[in-house]
Amino acid sequence: MFERFTKTARMAIVLAQEDARELRSPNIEIEHVLLGLLSQGEDDLKALLAEEGITHAGVMRALAAQGKGEPLGEEDAAALRSIGIDLDAVRETLEANFGEDVFDRAVPQERRGPFGRGRGGNFGHIPFTREAKKVLELSLREALARKDKTIEAGHVLLAILRAPNQTTVRLLGGSESIDGLRPKVLALLDRAA
Repeated sequence: MFERFTKTARMAIVLAQEDARELRSPNIEIEHVLLGLLSQGEDDLKALLAEEGITHAGVMRALAAQGKGEPLGEEDAAALRSIGIDLDAVRETLEANFGEDVFDRAVPQERRGPFGRGRGGNFGHIPFTREAKKVLELSLREALARKDKTIEAGHVLLAILRAPNQTTVRLLGGSESIDGLRPKVLALLDRAA
């Protein structure tokens, strides 16, 4: 199937892995595929999304901010206090021993393969989630339904619009915005054909 992707669509999928890595995600999600399209999609497609307020920089900021939330909330801190662990004291000790940026520079430990070499880690292959794989399959269906011979970035976007996850629904502006975007992408593909 991947051979049917145009060079631009293929590069968008490759860049989805890079964006997932930059965001320290263990998997490539639908939102990473969207980021790949925003980075590498055709200029007309990126302009259409920009008109809707959807840009690579904006989506990266939203996803980065989403990932920086407090891992433990006030309820968690209260539960830990009840068993004698002061979360604020733990944080202060870590910052005193390792520097104030200790939580910003934390890097996941590299997974080890069966022969002792790193496998996965920050530089290895990041797998697609089932939902992201479904988007790639749906992009083929979108191209076939239109009787197009290749899968372009627009087909991938149509697939995202057809099967978004909660995060992409939020990033794309909600269900109404998604419903309004689909005919615009179809018209864009019609003009390119």
